[in-house]
Amino acid sequence: MLLEASDVIKQFGGFRAVSDASIKVEEGEIVGLIGPNGAGKSTMFNCLSGDLLPTSGRILYDGRDVTRVSPEAHARLGIGRTFQVPVTFEDMTILENVMVGAFLHHPGRHAAHAAALEILDKTGLAPIRDRPARSLGTPGRKRLEIARVLATRPRLMLLDEALAGLNANEIAGAIELVRAIHASGVTLIVVEHVMEVIMSLAQRVLVFNQGRVIASGTPRDVVRDPEVVRAYLGQTQWIAAAPDAAAP
Repeated sequence: MLLEASDVIKQFGGFRAVSDASIKVEEGEIVGLIGPNGAGKSTMFNCLSGDLLPTSGRILYDGRDVTRVSPEAHARLGIGRTFQVPVTFEDMTILENVMVGAFLHHPGRHAAHAAALEILDKTGLAPIRDRPARSLGTPGRKRLEIARVLATRPRLMLLDEALAGLNANEIAGAIELVRAIHASGVTLIVVEHVMEVIMSLAQRVLVFNQGRVIASGTPRDVVRDPEVVRAYLGQTQWIAAAPDAAAP
């Protein structure tokens, strides 16, 4: 088991954002995490990445207890994450932004430069590597966010709405990029509201509602779960489309 979170609770004063949530992720999986706004998905992500300390519960990564380990230590261990709203070093070039991630394992500038160039090739950003990050629109910023995380050489990557705000063509290109990342050996947990993304990518889906995991299974099974329909999906086309969408 690559990642195992058991009975995680995150309390903010009197508000419990995550309540007894448990997640298991095998190496090589793509796991989708869905649910309504405010369900606790991003808070759970923050606990998994070390950005928040759980109030209680336990998180194991590759058998090691990382419940109260810093975000920097998470990164060194191979856990990388994107954020819903990418924040770039605006006056630095795209290449320099990716080098920031590469410095985690390549302290020398020459080695970090070479590693960043390789990542830029893989993510399609190489042709614009010398442009300042401030010149990028939403699709470019999302892709740069992914590139910076890849430069840290993650074994497990947490994508927090990394495809949100993209049009249909941009989503198709981003899905191909995520598939390529997975094919390179990276395990993925994907938080996403765009159901096309979940149905296209996820091998298994966890559904959060009110801080709890209310369902787990294949995309086909989850979108047919009455509790998931009531809490999140409603009577949508996903119910009818599920068999074809989940077919191999």
